[in-house]
Amino acid sequence: MRVTLLPIDIAWDNPHENISRAEKMMMETPLADLYVLPEMWATGFAVNPFGIAEKEETSVALMWMRQTALEKQVAVCGSLAIQLSEQTYVNRHYFVTHDCVFYYDKRHLFTHGHEDTYFTAGKQAVIAEWKGFRFLLQTCYDLRFPVFSRYGRAGEYDAIIYVANWPQQRQSAWDTLLRARAIENQSYVIGVNRVGVDPMCAYNGGSVIIDPIGRLLSAQSADISIDKLREMRLRFRVLDDRDLIDSISDNNSD
Repeated sequence: MRVTLLPIDIAWDNPHENISRAEKMMMETPLADLYVLPEMWATGFAVNPFGIAEKEETSVALMWMRQTALEKQVAVCGSLAIQLSEQTYVNRHYFVTHDCVFYYDKRHLFTHGHEDTYFTAGKQAVIAEWKGFRFLLQTCYDLRFPVFSRYGRAGEYDAIIYVANWPQQRQSAWDTLLRARAIENQSYVIGVNRVGVDPMCAYNGGSVIIDPIGRLLSAQSADISIDKLREMRLRFRVLDDRDLIDSISDNNSD
């Protein structure tokens, strides 16, 4: 499967401009199977969503994701600020294919930036399936909570996708933790972080595709292989059967 990262410089509260930037970046690379955008890619990281978040049924950004997936027969993912009701907002990570929409609501809201003041946290891990791959969907601050993404506890998956607005002053944590999540879960990790600036922070990007033993495959596009992943897991298994059973049991009792 070919994966392409789209770490756009997000124009603040301007979905149409950000769609144009995403399309331009897509045209500059060969056709992929999966395109990954950053967190809140249509608006920027709006911890106060009033007047910025879109309703799911009328979201220009989500409509574009659906149309692109259908027309190109690809998958597109990234998160959006979504208004569910007058007082309820979620940071919703969408994984859109030509015939299906998976979504995950960010579990670990960024309390240091008061995201939890306005947004409602999700409760369940979500795995999206596409072309034989199982993708665990995660968003930004989730990266700091390894138990939540632990293989077996979160479910059985082949790759983790982290979409983010991760600021440059904590870039080393982003770089290190992405590699750690790949190694400890024997999983591909796809991390997409925006570049540029918004009203609060500057962002250096650092988007990567990492293989299951922690090696950098690419900062833009790479092929990931389910056969190679399975072979590696069989050859050198990190979790023994007892660990996996205990992890699944803990998850079912939550």
